[in-house]
Amino acid sequence: MDIEGDIVEDEKVLDEHSHDTSLFEIRPKKVVYPKNTSDLEKIVKYAMENNIPFAGRSAGTDMTGGPLTDSIVLSFTKYMNHFSVDGLSAEVEPGVYYRDFEMDDIELPTYPASKSICALGGMIMNNSGGEKTLRYGQTKKYVEEMDMTLSDGNTYTFKKLSKEELEEKKGQDDFEGEIYRKMHKLLDDNYDLIQSKKPKVSKNSSGYYLWDVWNKETFDLTQLFCGSQGTLGLLSKAKVRLVEKKKHEKLVVLFFKDWKALPQVVKEILPIEPEGLETFDDATLKLGLRFMPKVAKKAGESFFRFAFRFIPEFFIGIKMFGLPKLVVLIQLAEDDKGVLDNKVRKIKETLSDNNVWIRVSPNKEDANKYWTMRRESFNLLRQNVKGKRTAPFIDDFCVSPEKIPEFLPKAIKLLEDSGIEANITGHAGSGNLHIIPLMDFSKNTEREKIVKISDQFYDLVVEYGGSITAEHNDGIIRTPYLEKMFGSDMVRLFKEVKNIFDPKNLFNPGKKVDGDKSNISKYMVKEN
Repeated sequence: MDIEGDIVEDEKVLDEHSHDTSLFEIRPKKVVYPKNTSDLEKIVKYAMENNIPFAGRSAGTDMTGGPLTDSIVLSFTKYMNHFSVDGLSAEVEPGVYYRDFEMDDIELPTYPASKSICALGGMIMNNSGGEKTLRYGQTKKYVEEMDMTLSDGNTYTFKKLSKEELEEKKGQDDFEGEIYRKMHKLLDDNYDLIQSKKPKVSKNSSGYYLWDVWNKETFDLTQLFCGSQGTLGLLSKAKVRLVEKKKHEKLVVLFFKDWKALPQVVKEILPIEPEGLETFDDATLKLGLRFMPKVAKKAGESFFRFAFRFIPEFFIGIKMFGLPKLVVLIQLAEDDKGVLDNKVRKIKETLSDNNVWIRVSPNKEDANKYWTMRRESFNLLRQNVKGKRTAPFIDDFCVSPEKIPEFLPKAIKLLEDSGIEANITGHAGSGNLHIIPLMDFSKNTEREKIVKISDQFYDLVVEYGGSITAEHNDGIIRTPYLEKMFGSDMVRLFKEVKNIFDPKNLFNPGKKVDGDKSNISKYMVKEN
């Protein structure tokens, strides 16, 4: 395979690419660092000729095992990490780290909590969301064009098409024309079924988003590739839309003694149109306090200066007779400072009768302590809890916010009955919470709980009309449960889509379709 990039079999590199942030470990045979689109085309043609599976990988922050394979990993961050910005539009390669892409006045507002370590390719291929998704939506909303290398070894540009443009594409006598013909027929023939299966929650990254491709007027395959985890093609380049950052912002922090008031508070706050509505529990707060030196370092401050910032919370704790059970962050941002101040005032007035303690952060430095704790919660757990490890397997459900008080106790009871402790953070405004269990994977009895609890947990999610994953995607851990969420007819369509694009099943196999519960046990790490 003659490419400009690197082909590596070094043990250290293979070990690094055996993991993401999931509970899986799969050792690849080779790691390839492609330099450009031409390399991608050569790699795909070689793989197709020799029936070799492969998987694309950006920063490796996936929590589902999405980029893991026992064959060839295509790793993008080394070389394919270029981007250009023109006004409110940017062209990005999949290996661009979000931290390198951050700008002062404009942004791609769908960054996840892992924004300091994630890359744009993963954000697009997982359809990421985060703390600003409440106002701005998920990543797929901002992707306007995608250059995808497909199974014929050629790269095509995909974007939204009119009916007339669709017919032109269907008339082409090549693989691209075949893709458009088959996909249009599948979507049109099954239109009512597909639309009826669209998740009825504000966020979803499960399945293929067939309901967003064809609306009888426009046809947009970028909405299929987004969130596809590299199972249909390899992303070479994307054109994304950016937004201007608001000129003024404020963080209002709420402290609760329990979860009971959360749904009503969310209901009352949403009409005020916050930019974000985040939450974390007392376990996460204790973790942040316990490892405050590391949190302070991440925030770019000395320990004593950072600790000093928590004096107001100390006095709130005295008034509450202990740590709050729940902390909610209401992020407000507006161009007009008067509008912003009115929103802060309205929140105070609206919540004055609730059993809640309210604090308005006086400046960005003060607000940053909360955001650092919220964003770093998973890493703190992953790196610092001895004897146990993070086990993200029911980590990303989404139900309507008003159903949280009924749903959450049942979900927590499933874990408690199995002797599993967990931390909870998430996006309260959308009903998308992240439950991160802590487990001892040196014990077979612990690992055996994963599939059993997943079955019960996702039955509960479906019962409450939710999504099994709002923004972390399916990967190895959730692909076996897609039929539970979408039904057999829809899963059959997912398989047909996969076959249209990848008839040899070489693009990241076992993700999105044909996932088996046995793979969960097979690839699960054996020790902490």
